[in-house]
Formats: sequence, C-alpha cells, structure tokens
Amino acid sequence: MRPLNLMWLLTTVLTLPALADTDHPTLTVVTWGGAYERSQHEAYFESFTEKTGIEVETVRFNGGLDALKEAYAKGNHSWDVIDMIKANADTACEQGLLRELDPSILAPAPDGTPASEDFIKGAIGRCAVTQLVFSTVIAYDDRAFPGVKPRRVEDFFDTQRFPGRRALRRAPVGLFEWALMSQGVPRSQLYDLLSTERGLDLAFNQLDKLRGQLTWWTGGNEPARLLAEGKVAMASGYNGRFFDAQVNDGAPITIIWDGQLLDYNSWAIPAQADQPQLAERFIRYATRAEPMAHQASLISYSPSRHSARERVGLHKETSTPMRPYLPTLPAHLEKAIHRDQQWYTQTFDLRWRLFERWMNRHATPD
Repeated sequence: MRPLNLMWLLTTVLTLPALADTDHPTLTVVTWGGAYERSQHEAYFESFTEKTGIEVETVRFNGGLDALKEAYAKGNHSWDVIDMIKANADTACEQGLLRELDPSILAPAPDGTPASEDFIKGAIGRCAVTQLVFSTVIAYDDRAFPGVKPRRVEDFFDTQRFPGRRALRRAPVGLFEWALMSQGVPRSQLYDLLSTERGLDLAFNQLDKLRGQLTWWTGGNEPARLLAEGKVAMASGYNGRFFDAQVNDGAPITIIWDGQLLDYNSWAIPAQADQPQLAERFIRYATRAEPMAHQASLISYSPSRHSARERVGLHKETSTPMRPYLPTLPAHLEKAIHRDQQWYTQTFDLRWRLFERWMNRHATPD
C-alpha cells in the first residue's frame, strides 16, 4: 500500500469548502424592500434557489443613480442584478454604469411566441429589460374626509376643501406633471410645456401653495404608513404598496387613479458585476411568464409580458381579484399620465438641480 500523503490530504480538505462555494455561488440583487421585495422573494428568489441551488441575497436602495454611481466608483463587484426605474436604467446605460443586455437570453412565451413579440413595446432596451408596470398615485386617509372625498389631482393641491398634511416623494418625479395637471393643462401637453422655462415655473409656483404642509418620504413603505397612522391626509406613493396596506393590513386608504403616473421597473446588470452570466441566468428565469404572473398574485403590479398578464387572477392570500387593482386596467389607463421616458432621461440633471434649489429656498420642517 502506498503511504498516505498527509500534505496532499490537508490541502484537499482545506480547499473543499471553497470548491463548494464556487459550485453554489450567491446572487446579489439590489431592490426596493417592503411589500415589493417580499413579493419578489416568493415569486422569483426562492423558486430560483430551489431550481438552481443558487442563493439570493438582497441589497436595498431607494432608486435613483447615486447608489449605483457610488458602487461603481468604489469598484464594488458584488452587485449582480439591480432593479431600476426604466428612465434611470436608460440614463445609467448612457453613462456606462450598466452592461449591455443580450436579448437572446430572454425565454419565449409558453406558446412559443418570441420574447420580442411577447413583451410590451419598448420593454427590451440596450441595457435593461422591463419586468413590470407600476404607477405612482395619490391616495388618501378615508378617516380624514368623512364627507366629500377627493377624487382628482387638483384636490391634492386644494387644502381649503380638503385640509390636512400632504406627503410627497423627495424627488422630482411626478411632482411637475401633477402641478400642471391641477392647473388644467391637458395630459397630452404636459411634457411639451415642461420642456420650457415657463412650464417649470408654473409647476414650482403650484408646489409653493403646499409650502408648510408637506412631509417628504424616500422609502416606498413610508406613504402607506403615514396614512395609516393618520400623520398625513393625502400622499403620493406606489400603487402596489397602497394595495398591500389595504388588502393585507386593512388600512383605511383609497387610491385616486386620476393622473396616475405610469412607470416601469427593469432588471439590469451593473457594469462592474463579476458574475454576469449568473445575472443573465436569473434575468432569463425572472422574466418568464409563470413567475411574473405569480408576483402579480401577491402585489398589484402588472407584468410586462402579455402571456403573464393573461395568467393574472386572484390575490394569493385573500382571493381578491387582482385585475381591478392593476394600473393597466382600461378604466385606470383612461386617466393615466404616460411617463415620457426620453424627457426624464434628457432632463435628469436639470430636474434634480432645480428641485434641490427649490427645496433649499423653501425648506420647511416636517
């Protein structure tokens, strides 16, 4: 019998854990937390792990580009996939912060329809693929208005008929459109007017009327909590977060669908990601019709694939029909503002500069 090579044995034992980690890597997904992230865990992350053995870890952020820019500057290679607003993904792509995405990684529909035909128009971009449609809406605390209820965008700005504090996201998103719409500007003319100095002045002048009555939020879970706790009477927020508070928590919240700002969330891969093939594998899985429809049974965001929308039925826990709560319901679309992605991309720096200047000029305590 040949003598046992103890050095070889020691080396082999010490390297086994590293080999195991290589065989079962971890995927890091940057996403938004709260009810939205919980729906992702059940619809995507847990089932992806079950099928592949690959664990999914999440990093939470509140959108925008600052976190991605900071990670890029620090050479952070641990972020594999990031869930971004489409306009931000387009801007990040132009700035070289995202990898280009190969459309061939996307799976066909269950009936064989190519992905390019199954996704909604414009969903497949150079660096990102849109997975769902959501909207930023206005909602109110039912208890704050026992008589006449607010029902239009202009009611948000009418603190005489509908008194109480308002909550808005601390970002130049949706604010300008609502400010102009509340002054009678048709939805079809909003972005033309906002492309002029006069239009932006009109928007800021309207926002000035709410000075002293505003609470600013940054995290997506905050608006529903502020309403449920009676700290504000009306708030902007994401339609799915309000739905979750209504259906799962019984919060006395009502959504105003007038002027809902339609928007899109997209999967993208950071430019510095060191596991791009693993990221592509996840995106292929998460953009299949079945898991997308599964998410829509948990939270009221609409899938970006036609084959997934056809599968949307009842809420998993309460059996509530989901379609009436989707932003893409025809009755809701009639009153929607379709976010101009090109305008948002082209005005990114300008919007933030003007917004921060206005905030500093009219700083008020929450």
